Amino acid sequence: MADEKADLRRELSLLDCTMVNVGTMIGSAIFIVPATVALYVHSSILSVLIWVAGGLVSLLGALSVGELSAAMPQAGGQYVYLQKAYGEAWGFLYGWTAFVVINTASIAAIAVGFATYLSYFVPLDATGIKVMAIVSTVVLTVINCFGVKAGAWTQNVLTFLKIAALALLPLLAFTSSEGSIGNLLPFFPDQSIASLLGPISLAMVAVLWAYDGWIEITYVAGEVKDPGRNLPLSIIFSTILVIVLYSAVSLACVYVLSIPAMSGSQLVASDVAIRIIGPIGAACVVFSILISTLGSNNGIVFTSARIPYAMAREGLFLRSLGSVNEKFRTPVKSLLIQGILACLLTLSGTYDQLYTYVVFASWLFYAMSSGAVIVLRKKLPDMARPYRTWGYPVVPALFILFAAVITVYTIMEDPGSAGIGAGIILAGIPVYFFWKKKT
Repeated sequence: MADEKADLRRELSLLDCTMVNVGTMIGSAIFIVPATVALYVHSSILSVLIWVAGGLVSLLGALSVGELSAAMPQAGGQYVYLQKAYGEAWGFLYGWTAFVVINTASIAAIAVGFATYLSYFVPLDATGIKVMAIVSTVVLTVINCFGVKAGAWTQNVLTFLKIAALALLPLLAFTSSEGSIGNLLPFFPDQSIASLLGPISLAMVAVLWAYDGWIEITYVAGEVKDPGRNLPLSIIFSTILVIVLYSAVSLACVYVLSIPAMSGSQLVASDVAIRIIGPIGAACVVFSILISTLGSNNGIVFTSARIPYAMAREGLFLRSLGSVNEKFRTPVKSLLIQGILACLLTLSGTYDQLYTYVVFASWLFYAMSSGAVIVLRKKLPDMARPYRTWGYPVVPALFILFAAVITVYTIMEDPGSAGIGAGIILAGIPVYFFWKKKT
């Protein structure tokens, strides 16, 4: 039974919050992207520094958004911040884009990735992969309908497993006879700094994609215990933990394979595992990817449904999506509609294309969210802020700069897709006025 007057229950601890963020950030990218970085940057030191730099950029965003999450611990995350800082229409356009494309296409894409790797153990054709992707989406959606603790418990288990797997890889690599200090050569690139700017930029974009997800816990802020403390801490802790893990895995890959061998690898972590523990290593890495993709998708399913829920509560979306199940205290209808849309995108096969259209929008909204810290300091100076951004205003300003560069870069690289993406975002304007008129 759903009750529109019922509200979400604050049940998530600091550990739960941290695991949601870590679990969402660590997907399949860390098993693949080190090869991309090696392809662009022919230096062991520089390849690791790019992972550290990408993590620090993400940390700048985490430090900034942490202030907003502590001050406005409500369901919806960025939807709430953009609405408060720039007006209702901007909040709606973010929520519209996130629900229609960004989050649902992400769920579909990750589910297909999970099913594709599952075919390593269970033979699946193209249809079978889509069916298994849909099954995984349905299972995760149903789990998250049965209470916030059910979704959090699932996330904690999957995240602990993937942390253990990632930590084990460098541990085995650095204690294995297969590794060599010689593989770290050359330590430094022999090109000029000017000639490296292009390759570094390309590598950085790939790395920042691997770190994406550090903001995820803000979407379920309305269900976090002691949000003024736990929200900013979880965002910061999770980002730092992932920086350490990613940097260690990157260095381990170079230590075992060398930069030239990495640059030609399709699944670099699998090649490392095969060198260390033999043929079984490939199966171990594929299993780790299955756990990682499943955990990442559970985090997105769990958190993203709170965005249309928050919009509906304010009369800016289907009213029924703003209801909470009386028994489980979860936005069941919002979760189900999100799951149905993700499954339809999986069947259509358009999820990758759709996500490409709006990838620049993610960073545009990140920049605006960080900018909201500055705007709200001036607009609402007396707002209670249990946590205030360290290094303000330099930290949010630096993140805005990085986000703006990435946004412009993605538009320049693929202006056609960016144009279509802008069209998808702008299509939300008449929808906004429609709901506004109904309200």
